[in-house]
Parts: sequence; structure tokens; C-alpha cells
Amino acid sequence: MSFVRLVRLATPLLLGSAALVSAAHAAGGPPSKGEMAVEYRKSLYEVLAWNFGPMGAMAQGKAPYNAAEFSRRADRVAALAPMLTEAFPPESQAVKDTKLKADAWSNRADFDAKLQDLIDRSAALAIVAKGGDFEKSKAAFFDTANACKACHEKYKVKD
Repeated sequence: MSFVRLVRLATPLLLGSAALVSAAHAAGGPPSKGEMAVEYRKSLYEVLAWNFGPMGAMAQGKAPYNAAEFSRRADRVAALAPMLTEAFPPESQAVKDTKLKADAWSNRADFDAKLQDLIDRSAALAIVAKGGDFEKSKAAFFDTANACKACHEKYKVKD
């Protein structure tokens, strides 16, 4: 194959690749570390809500209590909650598409304490739920929900 023919074949591919790279750059390029952290925490909160919701329905009498399902979901919440500790790196402070109030950054010690309270209460919920006692599970659920609420009231932008 001659050099000229190779150039003729390769030119459209190179131009196409250059156009794709330019389009990606114009669209903002790859996400920053902060943007990835925000997406990670949004995903965690979505999975937490997916598991927390059915427990709430059971605790409120809106769905029949199923001890095995309640326990399984409590285990998931207890496993996911500690993952939130890595979802708020300083790089995510400048990201605009988030419901986190600026106060969380200026009151980081309090924010971290509230997060740790959620982790602790979630772990306790999982332990209690294993026992299968509805009243104890219900109380532990609302205790965990109150930890969520305490943080949301102070550090989450209202919908």
C-alpha cells in the first residue's frame, strides 16, 4: 500500500476522531473528581432510599411487616451508610448540581458527626432487625430515620 493511499484512508478516521475529541471537550470533557463524587453520593442516596422506603412503609403500617425483607433491607442500609464518608471530598464543594448546602462545608465537624450518627444508627437497625421483633425494628427504623432527618434539615436544600 502506498503512503498516499494510506493517508487517504487514514485521513477520514483521524478527522472523525479529532471531531469526537473536540465534541467531548466542548461538552465539558470528562467529569472532574468532584463531579464524580457528587454522582457517587447521589447514587448511594438513591440506593439507600430504595431500601429505606419499604422499611418505612412497614414501620408505618402501609405495608405488611415481613421480618426477612425488613432485615435484608436494614443490612443493606447499614452497609451503604459508611460509604457516604467518601462521597463528600473537598473537590465536590465547587460542584453546582447538588442539594448540599454550603453550611455543610463551613460546619464540617457537625456534618461529619451527623453522618457518623447515621452510620451508627443504621448498624444498630440492622442488628435489631435480625431479631424479627416488629416493635423493636420499628423503633430502630424511626431512630435511623431521625438521623437522616437531622442532617437533611440542616444541610440539604429543600426541594
